[in-house]
Amino acid sequence: MARPESLDLAHLRSWIGREETAEDVVTPILAERFHGTLDLAGPAPRAREAVPRLIHYGLTQAAVPTAGLGPDGHPARGGFLPPVPLPRRMFAGSTLAFQGDLRVGDAVRRVSRIADVTLKEGRTGPLLFVAVENRIEGNGETVLEEQQDIVYRGLDAGGAAKAPFPAPQGRWSETLSASEPLLFRYSALTFNSHRIHYDRRYAMEVEGYRGLVVHGPLQATLLLGFAARLRSAPPSRFSFRSLSTLFNGEPIVLHAEEDGDGLKLWTAHEGGPVAMAAQAAWT
Repeated sequence: MARPESLDLAHLRSWIGREETAEDVVTPILAERFHGTLDLAGPAPRAREAVPRLIHYGLTQAAVPTAGLGPDGHPARGGFLPPVPLPRRMFAGSTLAFQGDLRVGDAVRRVSRIADVTLKEGRTGPLLFVAVENRIEGNGETVLEEQQDIVYRGLDAGGAAKAPFPAPQGRWSETLSASEPLLFRYSALTFNSHRIHYDRRYAMEVEGYRGLVVHGPLQATLLLGFAARLRSAPPSRFSFRSLSTLFNGEPIVLHAEEDGDGLKLWTAHEGGPVAMAAQAAWT
């Protein structure tokens, strides 16, 4: 398997088992800003009311000093996550099981553990996957267990490839704008300084994209909200995986169809391939 000489898998796998704990509070202003950013219907949640699921991506984020950021805007490599010597870092997907909801005013505690580090060979070179287990507590009670997958890869991963098939049309669909303000506000909510989401020149000239990239967790949040509206209740289990990239300036289409007792969901641009695939279940 081809790999950079500096990619020492044994060293990177020594991070397996490392843990990190962080704390935060679900403030009323976070609930209001999340509500406004996503144009959610009705009033924002108030004290002791449940907040939308996946709002936890805006909680317990490390406040790394600006001087401690790498060239891509992410915190410099090392620390809790292993120092993977591949330039692109992306949120590949997640599997979530909800036991309850966070509420406005809750004291939040996140306990994270590196569960696995694996190397695979992709179309354009090595892909290094880091699996992170997260437990989210609200006022001492577990409300969410998540396995999050982060992928690292080379800059050439955005090169030319065989044209993918267009996404199918779902039984239900919604269209919304992937505007620059939406991407900026979501980056601010999640304290995400990855430059591919706001620095067009960097995204295009350094990482080889054709525009600003729509966040994976943002797409997942939109799909989970769509599922909750279709079933009039949020799912108890939700999983998602990024398959291709969405860019701002083109409308995002949310699709859904029945899948047994649950829903299959996906995002796409009009005429484009599936960008994110998701599954929602209520049992």
